[in-house]
Amino acid sequence: MAPVLREAAVRWVDAGAMRILVLTSESVTADDLRTTIGGEADDAEVLVVAPALQDSPLRFWMSDVDDAISRADGVQHDSVRMLDDAGIDVEGDTGESNPLTAIEDALVGFDADRIVVFRHRDDDLAYHEDSLVGELEERFERPVQTQLISRP
Repeated sequence: MAPVLREAAVRWVDAGAMRILVLTSESVTADDLRTTIGGEADDAEVLVVAPALQDSPLRFWMSDVDDAISRADGVQHDSVRMLDDAGIDVEGDTGESNPLTAIEDALVGFDADRIVVFRHRDDDLAYHEDSLVGELEERFERPVQTQLISRP
């Protein structure tokens, strides 16, 4: 059987624009992004991915995902709205509960130059958030910047 060829969606991209993948479980503003990466945020193409993080391993293993997905969807929409209102070229997506999988999925359609992770303090981490930072650069072969963010 011959392979089936699919047409890929093509979007015009400014070759000079930095492409930044933002992973966050809390809403982020343009000021949050500028604090992390500086003025590059204003000229960048940004994809915000909000993973559907669980607060506990029990909820994760019980597949109790409705609340996590709803919360992640709200974080993604709020972040996109605030970044767009500030003039940043941004799109958003709600990702898998495992942040590494969420990033991997996002990179299929968005070839980021850099990954920015907004994470909770060590004493406030959600399930799967604790093992994230150390593995990112090695696994995805891109520069990674992290910034602490508080829960509302």
